[in-house]
Amino acid sequence: MFILKLNVTRAARIILLPVILSAAAAHGLAQQQQVQFLPAAGAGSQVDQQALLDHFSFWLKQQIDEQDLPGAAFALVSRDQVFNISTWGVRSITDSEAITGDSVFRIASVSKTFAGTLASLLVENTNQDLNTLITDFLPQIEIGTDRSSQGITLKNLISHTTGLMPHAYSNMLDDGVAYKLIKEKFHDIPTVCEPGRCYGYQNVVFSLIADIVEANTLESYEQYLQEKLFLPLGMTTATTGLEQFENNSHATSPHRRIRGSWQITSQNPAYYSVAPAAGINASIEDMAIWARANLGGFPEVLSESFLIQQHSPVVETPRGNYFNRWNGLSKAYYALGWRVFDYRGLRVIHHGGGVRGFRSEIALVPEYDLGLVVLFNAETTVANDVVPAFLDDLVH
Repeated sequence: MFILKLNVTRAARIILLPVILSAAAAHGLAQQQQVQFLPAAGAGSQVDQQALLDHFSFWLKQQIDEQDLPGAAFALVSRDQVFNISTWGVRSITDSEAITGDSVFRIASVSKTFAGTLASLLVENTNQDLNTLITDFLPQIEIGTDRSSQGITLKNLISHTTGLMPHAYSNMLDDGVAYKLIKEKFHDIPTVCEPGRCYGYQNVVFSLIADIVEANTLESYEQYLQEKLFLPLGMTTATTGLEQFENNSHATSPHRRIRGSWQITSQNPAYYSVAPAAGINASIEDMAIWARANLGGFPEVLSESFLIQQHSPVVETPRGNYFNRWNGLSKAYYALGWRVFDYRGLRVIHHGGGVRGFRSEIALVPEYDLGLVVLFNAETTVANDVVPAFLDDLVH
């Protein structure tokens, strides 16, 4: 029997409660495991964390059961502590190894939050500027079909305001073509507006961040990421790349629903070749650290002024994406590697991700000093609903 250590007031008294295991699902162990829920550290606005946790956990477990999902992991944090980590299900439908706090998922496009941060740290550490031209970092680069594209800056790159056709060559990634080969075609990407004038989400072009890091540090993108973020923050399970994922004994398997049942699916190595866009692997424990860091919990690594810069809106994003269809959402923007939106009066910092067999969501609510992370080792529409469900619980 698993034990939940739970704070039922906001005092120091902690009681122990048993966690009742749910019935085994068709794919194997369908249990919930939870770790410590600690007293709140003073947030700006007050919220009953216990009621929020109970209601959201119940809703999420219900969704997991209804779709018979292989596995999931959820964390609720403040800047100073982890309130709760819960895990459900199995790493793979082919065995009964339960998902735990250190089980590793692909976080897909949530990787962009790290890449944007790393790019800003690079210019901060080298006394450069976010408004430096990409061509100053990479003199040989030829990008876009119009001369105005030579004015693309690092800030444009991080905020998806390059003015290039959205999702340029993502179809080639889907077909398994690696970044190095696609990069040779950057000069053919249609320019649709001047840099900074319009929003156009990118995966391949966004990954020029790795080229810029490597050209300016003489280190690999992966090494610089470890040095500047993973190691200082104590993210011990976080890695970059397919080999690191496949060699990790705690890695979860990707799942897709095929003909009505969940099946293990293959990896697409091409998306690992765009490491800044989609290349990070991490556990829910490490993603809880990342959420805390972006709430200001590690000022020696990411200062308050730095976080304000990263989370400040740069460009409004048009309707059409799943998050722009949430009923409570009024305005949505892209910042520096992060999405920002207003939801029922709350300012929320957010990003979601999805690659073959995985979904991920992270949301930060600075006003309440709360952060949410949910990871799935399956392609599931439940991921589309976790953030608004959490926010609705928070404001009601």
